[in-house]
Amino acid sequence: MSNIAIAKIKPAKLGTFFAMLTILYSFALGATFGLFEDDVKGHLKSEAAAVKETVYKGDEAKMKKITDKSWVYFKRAHMHAAGLGAIALAVALLLGVVSSCSFCKFAGSLCLGLGSLGYSVFWMLAALKAPGLGSTGDAKAALVLLAQPAAGLCILGLLFAFLAFFKSMCTSCGSCQD
Repeated sequence: MSNIAIAKIKPAKLGTFFAMLTILYSFALGATFGLFEDDVKGHLKSEAAAVKETVYKGDEAKMKKITDKSWVYFKRAHMHAAGLGAIALAVALLLGVVSSCSFCKFAGSLCLGLGSLGYSVFWMLAALKAPGLGSTGDAKAALVLLAQPAAGLCILGLLFAFLAFFKSMCTSCGSCQD
C-alpha cells in the first residue's frame, strides 16, 4: 500500500480498530458457543435457580422461558457483532479512501466502531442479566443507557459516512460546481 493511501486511511484507524475488535468479539462468542454451550446454558439456569422462589415464585416454566430467551440473546449478540462489525469495518475503510476531511473520517469510523461493539455487548449483558431479574424486558430496560447510545453512534457514523461519500462523489463529478 502506498504512503498516500496509508495517509488517507490513517484518520479512520481507531474506528477500524474497534470494528475489527467487534468482529473478534463475534468470533470469540462463536468459539465459546462451540466449546462451552452447555456451560453457558448451565450458568443461565443456575442464575435463574438462585432466585427461583423470590423472582419466579417457583414457576419452572417461566424460568425455562427466560433462560431460553437469554440464550437467544447470546446468539443475537454474536450475530450483531458479526454483522455490525463487518459493516463498520467496510464503512471505515470506505471513509478512509474518499476525499473527505480527517475529522469526518475519524468521527464516522469511530462512531461506527464503538457503536457496533457497544450494541453487541448490550445483547450479551442482557442475556446474562435476564435470568436473575426474571424478565428479558427488565434486563433490556436496565441496559438502555448502553443500547440507545450505541445504536445512536452507529446511525451517526453512517450519517458521517453518507455525507462524506456524497460530498466526495459530488465534488469529483464537478456537476455541483456549476
